Amino acid sequence: MLPLGACHCCGRVHRLPPVPPRSVARCVRCDAVIRHAGHPRATARTAALASAALIVYPLALALPVMRIERLGHASDASIWSGMIGLLAEGHLFVGGIVLLFSIVAPIAKLVALFLLCAGRRGLEARHRARTYRMVEFIGRWGMVDVLLVAVVVAAVKLGDLVEVTPGPGVVAFGIVVILSLLASAAFDPHAIWETEPA
Repeated sequence: MLPLGACHCCGRVHRLPPVPPRSVARCVRCDAVIRHAGHPRATARTAALASAALIVYPLALALPVMRIERLGHASDASIWSGMIGLLAEGHLFVGGIVLLFSIVAPIAKLVALFLLCAGRRGLEARHRARTYRMVEFIGRWGMVDVLLVAVVVAAVKLGDLVEVTPGPGVVAFGIVVILSLLASAAFDPHAIWETEPA
């Protein structure tokens, strides 16, 4: 049985025969090009970018993001130590939000993207659908890039009161943000269904 493909313009569903390289399938109703395959290396790129982000992420959490010096007293602050400090001082709500949305959610999204790309043949269709829905949901709530902006804004705002020096964690965190955004952009959700056996 030939796979189905829907026209993005008018919505008409077609049975798509194998389309030769450098050829396109067109809608019989509106003549729009029907998408039938993504880039052949899109899933490999997404898996590579997601795994690279997962490798750098522990460094981004552990390395000092900023060094704060006030009245001769200097202290280094990392994202992990800041979150632990919030929880230890009794700010459970704020510490829990930082833990959930800036640490757990981005890691879960990257792991899910990696699993969808690297292990898609081992996942059943319903598991792929649930995993993809989870990626979509977490993508709205993961705040890795927002946290990076907050660190930079804090460094600028505190400039008159204290001396703030960015640490190596900012570079690592910036790399994680870029890799995460590139992995999300490179991911083609249609590809996880095109591997379904006929």
